[in-house]
Amino acid sequence: MAELPNGFTGFSRRDPNFVSAGDALRSSRYDDTPFAARKQEQSLAGGWSPVPAGALTGRAAPARSAVAPDILQYAEAGTPAGAPPRFDPDKLARIPEVDRRWSWVEIDLNAIRHNASTVKHRLNPGCRLMAVVKADAYGHGAVQVAKTALNSGAEYLGVATVDEAIALREAYVNAPVLVLGEPPASAIPLLLAYKIMPSIYTAEFAIRYAEAADAFGLAAPFHLKVNTGMNRIGVRYDEVVEFARQISFHRALDLQGTFTHFATADCPGTIDFDRQVKRFAEAVNALRAAGVNPGIVHAANSAAAIRYPEVQLDMVRLGIALYGFYPCPEAYPLIDLKPAMAVKARITEVKTVPVGEGVSYGLHYRSPGAVKVCTLPIGYADGLRRGLSGRTDVLLGGKRFHQVGNICMDQCMFEVNLRQRHNLDPQIGDEVVVVGSQGEAAVTIDAMAETLGTIQHEVAIGFGCSRLPRMYI
Repeated sequence: MAELPNGFTGFSRRDPNFVSAGDALRSSRYDDTPFAARKQEQSLAGGWSPVPAGALTGRAAPARSAVAPDILQYAEAGTPAGAPPRFDPDKLARIPEVDRRWSWVEIDLNAIRHNASTVKHRLNPGCRLMAVVKADAYGHGAVQVAKTALNSGAEYLGVATVDEAIALREAYVNAPVLVLGEPPASAIPLLLAYKIMPSIYTAEFAIRYAEAADAFGLAAPFHLKVNTGMNRIGVRYDEVVEFARQISFHRALDLQGTFTHFATADCPGTIDFDRQVKRFAEAVNALRAAGVNPGIVHAANSAAAIRYPEVQLDMVRLGIALYGFYPCPEAYPLIDLKPAMAVKARITEVKTVPVGEGVSYGLHYRSPGAVKVCTLPIGYADGLRRGLSGRTDVLLGGKRFHQVGNICMDQCMFEVNLRQRHNLDPQIGDEVVVVGSQGEAAVTIDAMAETLGTIQHEVAIGFGCSRLPRMYI
């Protein structure tokens, strides 16, 4: 039989000095404390405990190698002596996501707690705090953020969809949850079954919602959405009394709140903002004059809650500031917020690229020589937008290094210039910060958003709602 090539099917020509990837990583110099600590915790819970086993199913059992004890912990227990082992699916499932691919998102729940508490302390007496956790809490994880915010002074939760609200209920979150838009009428059974409040601004939905609730002997709580100038959704501000009269005959309807949304609270000018404030006040006063209790009156988003205490009213809706992002430059001197999201990866390849050689699609970057090009397993499918190609930095050893070449779907590269005095020799497995801080250096989502010409919301959601595993610290 011909000798097998050095490939997946055999290693007969392998260099006798060959070191496996697993052995290389286990002996590398980078700090693997987070992963080791996690494995230790799982070991205490019954996972990660080595079991005697042999080789892959269907092959003769080889002699035990240095790597065998590490791999064989995933074999089924009780394999007869001399028989080939089988992988245990339950043990394989316990391998953490961050050990399957070297890129992840870290969420600092202490930062969420700090931001919620800081805003709560700025509110006028009696003013409630709603934590807006739509879009999976802007990519930070809705359930974990909701629980943290509720433990830090929030009393209400805001979401965009019925499914987002159901996810909270199924995670045993029992606080009032408001869907900030009017869902389809076909979702009404879910609203009632899961005790979720909708926003309402059409009479047709209101009546169907009330009739369904009445059929089950339930109340139909809701918040009335008022359009004061953003012109997205809502009952026009000067038509709220007529709308209330259209639907008030139904005994099941329970108006628990009235709200609007500001279009320019984060803008320097105040003309349009002042107009919306005035219109909303007129709408609420008209309801009261007509004998309608508006319930909890709320209008302020993050920017308005921080900049304009006079519009905090009965409740504020804390969105972007909950996650540590300043909604506008004017907010910086007014409050101390802490970013909760960091994005990290480990180097998967290090190469010296000869002068003039290109890197990545299009070869737009050319090596100037005396550089090491390092690859990270994170790309635009993970939220690292392709528009940032060659326009952002990463952090290694507390120092900034420039991202080079086009960002790919799954990977990107950065350059370590060997002419610079940084005393760094990048190795496979070294931890790199894509978003966050390391030492005195920082790469921020704010800077990425400015480079891309967009807002922090979009960039954060891109990282948090992607395929990157999420870790909470």
